[in-house]
Amino acid sequence: MRLPLSLLLALLVHESLVYAKPAKRQYSTHDYYVLEHVPYAGASLDECARELGVEVVERAGELANHWLVRTTKPDSSLSTRDSGDRIMRRFQQIQERASSSLSSRSEDVKHSRRVASSLRYLEPQVLRKRVKRAPPPIPGPNAVGAESSSSIAQRLKIVDPEFGRQWHLVNDDYPQHMMNVTRVWEMGITGKGVISALVDDGLDYNSDDLAANFYAEGSYDYNDHTDLPTPALFDDHHGTRCAGQIAAGRNNVCGVGIAYESKVAGLRILSGPISDVDEAAALNYAMEGPGYLIKEGYPQRYSAIGRGHGLGSVFVFASIFSVTVASVDYKGLHPDYSEACAANMIVAYSSGSGNHITTTDIGKNRCAHSHGGTSAAAPNAAGVFALALSVRPDLSWRDIQHLCVQTAFRINPEDPDWERTATGRYFSYKYGYGSLNGYEFVKAAQEWKTVKPQAFIEAPVVQVNNGTMDLFRESSGGSFIIGGGVASEMEITQAMLNDNNFEKLEHITIKVWITHSRRGDVEVELVSPNGIRSVLAGKRYQDSDNTGFPGWTFMTVKHWDENPLGKWTIRVSDQEKEDESGVFLGWTMTLWGSVIDATKVRLYDIPLVEGLLPPLATNEPSHPSVSSSALASSTKTHTKPTAHLPGDHGSAPGEADKPSFPGKPGGGVAQPSGSPSPTPDSGWFAELGNLVTNQMWLFLAIGVVIVFSAGVGFYLYRRQVNRRKDYASLPTGDDVPMGSVGRRAGPRTKELYDAFGEMSDEEDADESTVLRSVRPQDMSPGGFQSRFLDDDDPTTGGRTPATRYKDEPEQPKASGSGSGSHQPTEPERPHSPAGSGGSGDGSWEHASETR
Repeated sequence: MRLPLSLLLALLVHESLVYAKPAKRQYSTHDYYVLEHVPYAGASLDECARELGVEVVERAGELANHWLVRTTKPDSSLSTRDSGDRIMRRFQQIQERASSSLSSRSEDVKHSRRVASSLRYLEPQVLRKRVKRAPPPIPGPNAVGAESSSSIAQRLKIVDPEFGRQWHLVNDDYPQHMMNVTRVWEMGITGKGVISALVDDGLDYNSDDLAANFYAEGSYDYNDHTDLPTPALFDDHHGTRCAGQIAAGRNNVCGVGIAYESKVAGLRILSGPISDVDEAAALNYAMEGPGYLIKEGYPQRYSAIGRGHGLGSVFVFASIFSVTVASVDYKGLHPDYSEACAANMIVAYSSGSGNHITTTDIGKNRCAHSHGGTSAAAPNAAGVFALALSVRPDLSWRDIQHLCVQTAFRINPEDPDWERTATGRYFSYKYGYGSLNGYEFVKAAQEWKTVKPQAFIEAPVVQVNNGTMDLFRESSGGSFIIGGGVASEMEITQAMLNDNNFEKLEHITIKVWITHSRRGDVEVELVSPNGIRSVLAGKRYQDSDNTGFPGWTFMTVKHWDENPLGKWTIRVSDQEKEDESGVFLGWTMTLWGSVIDATKVRLYDIPLVEGLLPPLATNEPSHPSVSSSALASSTKTHTKPTAHLPGDHGSAPGEADKPSFPGKPGGGVAQPSGSPSPTPDSGWFAELGNLVTNQMWLFLAIGVVIVFSAGVGFYLYRRQVNRRKDYASLPTGDDVPMGSVGRRAGPRTKELYDAFGEMSDEEDADESTVLRSVRPQDMSPGGFQSRFLDDDDPTTGGRTPATRYKDEPEQPKASGSGSGSHQPTEPERPHSPAGSGGSGDGSWEHASETR
């Protein structure tokens, strides 16, 4: 799932915040690391640094007890990072000596234990190119339909020359589709006292449209390590354009920002390679998923970052600690560049249907008229949040999220993508809970009662059929993804809610371990105890990656305020292609919400190492040590974001009549109020309950059964007649092997095998068939052979493959509707591991599900 990213973060802060300036990095001559020091564990920071052979540079941004350290690069002729990192090797040696079986009286062992207990974490810092997402230049004619908003401009005395083209502020063609903030301005609310920090490719603080609202004290260039985020590259205009949407001054230059009296700061990181420590200090998140340090910068754990009084920062981004914003165009239609997913909370207005966003551009007095994409939707939302925080500075980031859910406007109500949730709200994978309405949001914020602190429940990790995955993504166990998919359940009980001080549900994050030869074929969905389905991953035609989902985390906001008690089901399926296969190894789920007792708040512990199945234990007093191979990051340089966007990014028409996930229950088919889609059935036909609700299909199914049964009965009768003929023709006194009796019926017995999925006891020796023996480990708990439904023996895992039975020519699929019917003409699928069954728990659930 590609969530809407611009690597634009709107960090809304008060002007009292003071930023520390990082020291200039010397990556050409030094290697840098970040260590986490435990202050009272026995060894001082200096002592730990001496043991590692590094020097302390500075604190790692605002991360408590995290320090940036460095050492001189080794002689390249003597050592390379590929052959082993000497600092990480020392760290590992300290850990090994600390766990030595030698007498605890040994001074060396005691010293190592003291240092090891004080060094919780160490990670090399490597430069990686972060990605920004911006619209490509739009060739051809100018955008159509320039709005006329002269009456509003005259009444509010707005003289900005391009205000009439800023349809996202006043949309005369489609007045129901705009940010609706001019009424907020009329209330005297313009964003005073709030700062939006844009982590991007720089900010032109010399622009006449931004100079008065530029906040230099909160700005820094992490690419060139200078105080001011000066755009230097030819395409470093994205941050300036986004800043103009938020805080362009109300003057005679270009247009006006949504919060035109707020401040903007620039944090430049997207114009060159950057390490995790600098990215964490900039409070940014990477496209490929944040690492440990960057997650440590989340405001939930260190809530003093950004704003005081424990309120934390407000992020407009794709993360649980943010507001995830998708896009709609000036007609209110869904453009194809805006990804539909279960994590979308709201939509804001951006380019599409031949129109774009007009905003500030690089230069003394310049405007951009081709801005757009989710890059433009996010700052429009950030501008509204700045307006709200200027009148309610006590709102936390979770208050902002709740206000989004409760005030969002349901656009295009006839779109089939809308569904009822368990609470009666409407949700869409394309629109989230709806479009952000500035006036309604600010009005609600003025009277809002702040929410309780955050609570969470980490459900136990489910290892499907003993599935495992190590740091090198080597896996074992698991259940093969067979036709109809595989399913797994976990239950949330009242005791779990009580033990975790958990009152009300908000987000859900789901981590999955799946291997697959083509990731884009994999589909994942989560079903709540109330029957509400969240499609976490749909099929993606362009995604041919073979890495699968090695501990990937998905998020859904579709279950907001839902009662979480009961069994939750995850279902993993693919496109059932003959030459592609995958294995479902395991999953877990974390529920996020509000506490029962606000005096008993528990902080979430960020996992040290991602991707392991089973994971390393978290929320423990101490963290286990990990090897350098687990901690080292790879150097990456990403292409410009324009490479990912279509050429018709701004001019292609949008849509409001297509489900996001066609054919998926709960994936775009609207459910009637009070009748949520059912959970997977526990029998062999998961959709049988839906089938019997339609009489025509019921009678058709009964007819198929009758016809099939009659055909089988006739076949058995003919075979018995033929066998009697064969017995009558045997010469008296001849010894005839029983395997050769009735050979003329051989081909027909294969047809019966094709119908029932069973192997005939009588086969020709010259036929290319191997009869599989049934071993005890191949039996499911119910006594059935676990590979009964498979077409072929595995060709991997070191086993000897068996020849698949295949008639020439291949027979049509049997249409049997009895439980356990087998269809040999289906694409050949790999076996489930011994004892796995179809669902990872020894059952055949969904093995023959009708879709």
